[in-house]
Amino acid sequence: MSTVDADVETPGAPLRESDPPGGHTELTSARLARVGDVEVRRLLPLRRRRSVGAWCFVDHYGPMSVDGVAGMQVPPHPHIGLQTVTWLLEGNVLHRDSLGSEQMIRPGQLNLMTAGHGIAHAEESPADHDPGLHGVQLWVALPDADRQAAPAFEHHAQLPVLGIGGAEITVFTGSLADVTSPARTYSPLVGAEINAVRGGDVTIPLTPGHEHVIFVARGSAAANGNTLAPGSLLYLATGRGSVTLAAGEGARLFLLGGEPLGETLLMWWNFVGRTPEDIIGAAQAWAADSGRFGEVRGYRGAPLAAPPLDPVRLARRSQGS
Repeated sequence: MSTVDADVETPGAPLRESDPPGGHTELTSARLARVGDVEVRRLLPLRRRRSVGAWCFVDHYGPMSVDGVAGMQVPPHPHIGLQTVTWLLEGNVLHRDSLGSEQMIRPGQLNLMTAGHGIAHAEESPADHDPGLHGVQLWVALPDADRQAAPAFEHHAQLPVLGIGGAEITVFTGSLADVTSPARTYSPLVGAEINAVRGGDVTIPLTPGHEHVIFVARGSAAANGNTLAPGSLLYLATGRGSVTLAAGEGARLFLLGGEPLGETLLMWWNFVGRTPEDIIGAAQAWAADSGRFGEVRGYRGAPLAAPPLDPVRLARRSQGS
């Protein structure tokens, strides 16, 4: 998925911060953005926190009715320096990319695209799409040593599920407890969907050296004295060995986390770099159709044009100002 905003950073301030036993927590709220005709809740990045582990972008959209309408229509657009993680709770979306991949994704399946040096893709609801749509689009920043990696695409229809109490936890990337996803990762992390099959408390093990975020996609839950509903994001600092969630039956939550990246990211439009030159070079290559990103075949419509680029502002952001 593409962000239509040149500046993907979110200005929102924390709703609540606390330092309970176990470490710092922070509750923030999403801002609303639009991707084509789809309204999304943008939960990450934040102005003062650009990543959590290597996770650097979190969009949550739906549930919505797309019955009788076009649904998701995101024209071909470029990426560098990241992996896109596409996960659906409801509906179906067709992925096409410049490697020649064409893959329908459905709930409980993982589409993982590694941009590396550069790739382009498009996402659309097919003509005979399901009547509902609900999902998340996540980005993982590639570590500096790997951000020029060759582009790649993976689809995983079968993923490991961990049962804890009344919850079924699908680990779609990284590792949780003794369960590991088959998806390729470049840094220590976890990405998991928590399905509260039965209501009640569930204690989820965490890696103490990782920082984590939790958000709700459906229903409501509570954790560490915070009530969570769609549109809120709970941050948990390093140092925790577990978190206890109280979730109603049918609630769906996401747990994302990882070892702190320790690198300053520069994010603009669909690009994750380290310097203004990274971003400017990618934007120029896309505008010139230089061949760096390849061609997405099969999508009916023109590729997305990059928004106007302000090199001065970009330079200031790279310096943290």
